[in-house]
Amino acid sequence: MKVTLADVAAAAGVSVPTVSKVVHGRADVAPETRSRVEALLAEYNYATPRRASRPGLIDLVFTGELNPWAVEIISGAEKAAFAGGHRVAVSVLAGETSADEWLARLSASRADGVILVLTELSPAHRRQLAALRVPVVIVDPVGQPDPRIPSVGAANWAGGLMATEHLIELGHRRIGTITGRPALLCSQARVDGYRAALEHADLPIDPALVCTGDFHFEAALAAAHDMLSLADPPTAIFAGNDIEAMGVYEAARLHKLRIPDDLSVVGFDDLPMSAWVSPPLTTVAQPLAQMAAMATRMVLVAPADATGNRMELATSLVIRSSTAAPPAQKRIGAR
Repeated sequence: MKVTLADVAAAAGVSVPTVSKVVHGRADVAPETRSRVEALLAEYNYATPRRASRPGLIDLVFTGELNPWAVEIISGAEKAAFAGGHRVAVSVLAGETSADEWLARLSASRADGVILVLTELSPAHRRQLAALRVPVVIVDPVGQPDPRIPSVGAANWAGGLMATEHLIELGHRRIGTITGRPALLCSQARVDGYRAALEHADLPIDPALVCTGDFHFEAALAAAHDMLSLADPPTAIFAGNDIEAMGVYEAARLHKLRIPDDLSVVGFDDLPMSAWVSPPLTTVAQPLAQMAAMATRMVLVAPADATGNRMELATSLVIRSSTAAPPAQKRIGAR
């Protein structure tokens, strides 16, 4: 039997005009009511107006403040979206209220797809998003990827491994690391790669040289200061991203240490600024723009109920001038 708007309205406990507003993407519906109606529309498999008749829109969603890393993601998404005849809207979430407001806007706009970047939604918000039946792809999932949702990331474990192996090959034995947010899959993978390199080289993992960061300058500055204040400080530090590496640079300056003469530093991301600082930063390049472009193309071709598949792009080590042999080895070689 064909389901009518009246059937959906009766089940939702609202009027037929209210259901009609939801079906046609009108904004003047309370978020709770909209979510309830959309869940019933999905349950009854009610055919809503085709989105292809509207201007194409992909919602690119971040959590927290935007930084140079996010700019690379936005650039890659915009180019791929433009090539597919779509445009990108950027949303920044900060807390439960912001997520509620975003979902209400998303429902009203009827976007053609959503890309979540390092974004963690509550179970209730995930259910609301699923009820909208909009294709979703995740870039750098928080925790283990949801097997039901496609995701894109980089080879973070391999990146952490090659960064640390580079420092070991230079002769470093006291190597510190500053992680990103512990809950993030990419952070966990990078520090796991660091640990694997040390274990493979039969080097001890000193807990004092593993500091938790949050991918921000200030936290990395504090962590590097603590490590460099140890009685036996590291001769090299692998930072969780390039922004954290800048915090290590500042800590080295405050401790009157020269990079790389007294301290070697490796970052992660290969943001444009990594080649501009002095000395230019050795870093692990992850293809941020390509990751965003791939996520965008996946959104454009995926049905709303697409099952998850995980795509990982390769990382590579870019060696510049911030890494060298440790001071003691240099002195021995000079004799």
